[in-house]
Amino acid sequence: MALSDHLRELRARLLKSVLFLIVVFFVALFFFQRPDDGLLGLVLGPYNDARDALGASVQTQAYVQGATGPLMLQLKLCGMAALVVSSPYWLYQIWAFIVPGLHDSEKKWSRIFAAVAGPLFLIGVLTGYYVLPKGLEVLIGFTPAGLDNLVEFDAYFSFFTRMLLVFGIAFEIPLFVIMLNLAGVVSGKALGKYRPWIILGTFVFAAVATPSTDPFSMLMLAIPMLVLFAAAEVIARSVDRARGRGQGATDQWDDDEVSPL
Repeated sequence: MALSDHLRELRARLLKSVLFLIVVFFVALFFFQRPDDGLLGLVLGPYNDARDALGASVQTQAYVQGATGPLMLQLKLCGMAALVVSSPYWLYQIWAFIVPGLHDSEKKWSRIFAAVAGPLFLIGVLTGYYVLPKGLEVLIGFTPAGLDNLVEFDAYFSFFTRMLLVFGIAFEIPLFVIMLNLAGVVSGKALGKYRPWIILGTFVFAAVATPSTDPFSMLMLAIPMLVLFAAAEVIARSVDRARGRGQGATDQWDDDEVSPL
């Protein structure tokens, strides 16, 4: 295809994605404030759980600031929901535009990556949503006696999305390790050699990524990551063994290693 044809195809796919996003946005407006399963209740769920757990020990209340605050709240929340819900469609449009330029082997590995990355990210987001009430309970619990805690919704929503993204991306890291192994950058033996440092780094990352000071939130992020890292090491060693059986006798040494000869 000529460059102009590629640009026309890109424009068509972008227009399809935007139109689909707009349709989902208007559907999200309908579900914004439903009493049982509304978007607002879903986002405020962790905060309400934390407030209930604190009881009368801390008085806390969420609020919206300014005359335009309620409108911006609704638009921002529905826009984020539309972006997430429509992601399979616009990600497919990106994939359909890129895939004709890939080789067959690249198509195969990219399909495997897409099939595994999506569920892993979703599991990470759900784990973050489960942990978030405990983290909020600890953070709000630092409020001194005699003071009320007022939580601005914009700040809370930014904190909410950031936490879920951290958990979702953290669950993708072992998958990237496997991809590096398939590319020949990292070996399973190297992963085993640096396993203690990986464990230490995982706990440090979990401690920094979770804002609360309780060990529960840190462990809920660190333990699944360590399990995924262990699975990544097993897969990497299996890949190395499978590739080693088809190599020549001189390929048993690294490129920068001096052979006994």
